[in-house]
Amino acid sequence: MKEGIHPNYKDIKVTCSCGNTFVTRSTSSKDVLLIEVCSECHPFYTGKQKIVDTAGRVDRFQKKYARKTQDAGAAAA
Repeated sequence: MKEGIHPNYKDIKVTCSCGNTFVTRSTSSKDVLLIEVCSECHPFYTGKQKIVDTAGRVDRFQKKYARKTQDAGAAAA
């Protein structure tokens, strides 16, 4: 690799709004990175994710494709 063309890659402390902190490596010029969501508080990773059903779209989707699956099974028999 050529000398002097690559950014400085150093340890950086990441602090989440939930209070979780960890150390990673980055090319950022900052020593501390403040984030809003991490793997400790993100709903997807904690299992607290909720499906927001606006205007019944999820129910319509499930009914539409559940009916097709049942019809296909009856036609094959």
